[in-house]
Amino acid sequence: MDDEKETGRVEAFSDGVFAVAITLLILNIQLPSAQTFKNDQAMWSFFGDQWPMLIAFVTSFATIGVMWLNHHKLFKHIRYVDNTLILLNLLLLLTIVFIPYPTALLAQQYIHYPSQHAAAIIYSGTNILMAVGFNMLWRYASHKNHLLSKNADKEEVEAITRQYRFGPLLYIIIFALAWFSTLASIALILFLAIFFALPFRSLFPANKQIKTNKDLEQASQ
Repeated sequence: MDDEKETGRVEAFSDGVFAVAITLLILNIQLPSAQTFKNDQAMWSFFGDQWPMLIAFVTSFATIGVMWLNHHKLFKHIRYVDNTLILLNLLLLLTIVFIPYPTALLAQQYIHYPSQHAAAIIYSGTNILMAVGFNMLWRYASHKNHLLSKNADKEEVEAITRQYRFGPLLYIIIFALAWFSTLASIALILFLAIFFALPFRSLFPANKQIKTNKDLEQASQ
């Protein structure tokens, strides 16, 4: 009971950090003075110029939202906590709450200097740290199942491990791509957000042995 209570405290604190990080994203989108909107044409022109900011906002919102969803899924299996798990969770949350900053950098640089890639590199690098943070948290908790529920679904636990194995590598590829194409790197980060939002079990089904008729006959004897 005490262990479940401690797990609940970790989840509640984490939910608050995720909520703050998502809220900070919208604060980066600021309206200009009312004088800018002298007519409808000026309004549409301003809105059109803001599309990099809006795309960065949507991408980061999706990323943080999916990370929150996965964090929730992990703690469906994690039933015990210790100091190491708490520290690893804090490191992950540090990356999550930092995301609004490279998001703002990315949008502002692309608006004013679309040919530069430094902000995209910082943004994709932050996503690498986030993927590594998730892997460290899950690997530690699931090692020999020492922090998992005794009733944890073994197939789903294995599916989560297999899916997370690809995360850092995929984000490293995006990091390399960011040196050449900002838009391509953003598009792939959004794609990965969708990828990690999909159910673990459906993406990585457990390997099941297919029994032949001969096997079935032998089993029945």
